[in-house]
Amino acid sequence: MTPGIFVTGTDTEVGKTYVAALIAKQLHKQGVNVGVYKPAASGCTETGDNILFSEDANALWKAAGQPATVNHVCPQMFRAPLAPHLSAKAEGKEIDRELLVRGIEYWQENSDFIIVEGAGGLMSPISDDDFIADLAYQFGFPLVVVVANKLGCINHTLQTLITAAAYEDGIPIAGIILNHVIPIGLEDRSLGSNPAEIERVCIPPVLASVGFEQGLSCEVDWLKLVPPSLDS
Repeated sequence: MTPGIFVTGTDTEVGKTYVAALIAKQLHKQGVNVGVYKPAASGCTETGDNILFSEDANALWKAAGQPATVNHVCPQMFRAPLAPHLSAKAEGKEIDRELLVRGIEYWQENSDFIIVEGAGGLMSPISDDDFIADLAYQFGFPLVVVVANKLGCINHTLQTLITAAAYEDGIPIAGIILNHVIPIGLEDRSLGSNPAEIERVCIPPVLASVGFEQGLSCEVDWLKLVPPSLDS
């Protein structure tokens, strides 16, 4: 089975897409045939030919070397900047629950490693009946938890890890990536102490950090970190 990771976050606007794209870019440069999948996206813009465009899906697609098409990356796109199922309803549509899961099949058949990016955090709804955690659990990929390095992130990180451990019989966690989301000069004083505190109180490791609009602080060997045996 094709190995992969599921990139989730402690909240919205923590840089999940940015981090997922960095990972995809690293793997692509290493010659890995990497697949990228975002089950649904909202807040999309409309091009001149009435085609919806997702900046997140496009960023993932480019980072992975433009495999297949952007529609393979994200088969369900909606306009309103709301949770995907609410954005769909604003257009008189419904989220296709089967497609949320089925959409990954192309990448399972055509890639060596898959990066899935969720929407919001684990308990963000993606349909009337499903949370992001449901998809993460069903895909079986270990989580990479993106944490916005700012005041409050220790609590947010622990809440996400507890949720993952308690969901069904548990969602495996590969590790944590701390992302510096606040522009230089505007940071709060917790920025310097957060990494050590998170490492102290969390069992999953801090795999890397990301400076503001920078790259990963170190290269992670994703193929060794996530062996095929972890994939369901």
